[in-house]
Amino acid sequence: MIVLATILSGLSLLMSLLLLIHLRSGLGWLLLFLKLPAGAMSLYWAIMGAVGAVLGWVYGALWAVPMGLLGAGIMIWYVWRCTRDHQRFENAFGAGWSDQIPPQQARHMIQKRWTWFLKMKASPEPSLEQDIPLWTIPGTERQLLCDLWRPADGKMSGLAFIYFHGGGWFFGDKNTGTRPFFHHLVAQGHIVMDVAYRLCPEVDIYGMIGDVKRAIAWMKANADRYGVNPEKIVLGGASAGGHLAQLAGYTPEHPELTPDDLISADLSVSGVISFYGPTDLLTFYQYMKFQPTAGRSPVHNGLDSTPSKRDLGRDPLFFLLGGWPQDAPHMYKLASPINHVHPGCPPTLLIQGNHDVVCSMDATRALYAKLVESGVPAINAVLPWTAHAFDVALPQVNPAAQSALYDVDRFLALLVNK
Repeated sequence: MIVLATILSGLSLLMSLLLLIHLRSGLGWLLLFLKLPAGAMSLYWAIMGAVGAVLGWVYGALWAVPMGLLGAGIMIWYVWRCTRDHQRFENAFGAGWSDQIPPQQARHMIQKRWTWFLKMKASPEPSLEQDIPLWTIPGTERQLLCDLWRPADGKMSGLAFIYFHGGGWFFGDKNTGTRPFFHHLVAQGHIVMDVAYRLCPEVDIYGMIGDVKRAIAWMKANADRYGVNPEKIVLGGASAGGHLAQLAGYTPEHPELTPDDLISADLSVSGVISFYGPTDLLTFYQYMKFQPTAGRSPVHNGLDSTPSKRDLGRDPLFFLLGGWPQDAPHMYKLASPINHVHPGCPPTLLIQGNHDVVCSMDATRALYAKLVESGVPAINAVLPWTAHAFDVALPQVNPAAQSALYDVDRFLALLVNK
């Protein structure tokens, strides 16, 4: 029992101390895979520490008592900080914001910011159509594909949520780690469109943002077929997908960021949700401490003929934007959502942990401040001691992920009834 008390208390303390560390690039990438379960299972680590402290007291392993109590205390403090209420909805939508959500719709949202185990399955099971073609790439037979999630019972909210996966603009695909999230949204009557946009090095930022806007155009063209109000389309995404959602949402008519075939199309959306998406690509370049690779010079459209996965991971912005900041300053400005904020931007929900190893929290705060200054309803939900990609780690028990879902539920409900 002495050994067990030491192990339980020690693990609880170790995981709690890991929560306190703000990981950065380099070794931080390795520790990120430990920090994610540390936060996701925080209350269970707290229980482990408490049990270790009790066993240490009972069986004379007195060193286990302070270790376990300290680990448990830090974890409980983390849960409380992540799940406490905030006034950001009131600041964005007014003092009576909750009255704008009809009671019948509120019943389908999660009622607490955190619970021991959140049921995220839709009942009945949603309808899922996979690999729906959106567009055929000119000169090829290859098609841009999406998956469409719909409520099986036909009880529709009229809102469509178009989602773009993360992956640093060069890897990832639709239907990867998002099923619990989509089940949760479909249970509230929303339609979810999960898009497999093209990646680097096949395309650069122009091709990617074109795919995002083609998804918007497709959903608007098929709105009647799927029971969607074309004025209630919301863009969302994680990391690189969050960046693309912001950029497309803020530039529906931008001539450089709109394909020629969509110039006359209505590409406006009613909202944007970004999970830890980069907001300023120059700041992102500096925050990630990217360094120009010796011997590599800018190439047409930022595309290399034979880049390896290592090249793409080390220099993603080079391939996305066609060069380094000193070579392509216009592209870094053009592709940064913060440079496209204006009073007509759609309401925006920004969700990010303040220990994000990838995206600067200061840059996200700067975007939020600019949105507010422009009169755009905006919410910046900052999760303390929380890392990048936190929402994919055990969302059913993860306090940060559940708190984020609580905000997403209410944000979408407000947009349905706006």
